[in-house]
Amino acid sequence: MARKPNRNQIEAWTLDQLAKSAFFHRKLHDWKLIEVAEQVNAVRGEALVWEDLNISETAWAKVIHRGIKPVTVFAHPQVLQSIPGSVGYYRMLAMVSQKSMKRIGQNIDDYEGGKPLDDQEMALGLARHLNRIISALVESDAVIDAGEFDLWRGMAAGAQAQGSWQNNKGASAEIAIRELILRRLYEQDSIASERPPTSRINLKDGRTLVFSDEPDVAVYDGDLIHIAVEVKGGIDPAGVLERIGAALKSLRRARQANSSAITVLIVQDVSMTERAKEDLLINAEVITDLFTVQEILEIQADRERFFTRLAI
Repeated sequence: MARKPNRNQIEAWTLDQLAKSAFFHRKLHDWKLIEVAEQVNAVRGEALVWEDLNISETAWAKVIHRGIKPVTVFAHPQVLQSIPGSVGYYRMLAMVSQKSMKRIGQNIDDYEGGKPLDDQEMALGLARHLNRIISALVESDAVIDAGEFDLWRGMAAGAQAQGSWQNNKGASAEIAIRELILRRLYEQDSIASERPPTSRINLKDGRTLVFSDEPDVAVYDGDLIHIAVEVKGGIDPAGVLERIGAALKSLRRARQANSSAITVLIVQDVSMTERAKEDLLINAEVITDLFTVQEILEIQADRERFFTRLAI
């Protein structure tokens, strides 16, 4: 019989779920999956020449018979070259990974990220390779449905997002807060320019928001730090004093750089021991605002108060 999880375990897994869901949701938009699909669907495929592209007659007939636009299923070199990011659209339709494409000598990461595909020979080679796989998938279904192609791409996107998540999972709380801030910036249309991999963001009000290690989040006006945020999300009470100490050290440095800097500390409520709370009271002058991870993620009023502190 499986043991019932304790409160700390439930909190840890809930936070992990929140962080992962937010991470996957942002990847959907980062990769522009919806926008690219809409652009592909708008192409007048009947004006294209579809010969010699490795599309099987059986697969073509199945798609046509169901009234599905071939351009939404099969890759065409002109589409790959004219729509930035469309390489990823068809690669996901084929349900193959970026890593597997590298293994056959096709490094397409930059083209999926929006870099123009100027090489006609490469575009033709990619179309033929992906169509060979897509044709086999179409042939394997007794009946094909247009909605199924969205699921194919979704499965590939999910696998890719999972790989990215595994590479970034080190600290769920930090990721969850970061995703929340990014979503707010997108919703408020506050971003002037963004430098991959989204670690330094120029805001339209002239400030710069930076995600780094110390502090976890910082907002600068020119070279002067104005806001410093430290997120300490571990749930193990045994290590909380060390985590709090490291956070206070980072926030104190921000105050040394700018005595009027706003300093925000975000902690896991379940990890706070009485000694940790005493340490925070002793160092209260270092911290402008104290939040728990749960307050920001789950309570609208506290989340808005946090955003107000960041002025976003």
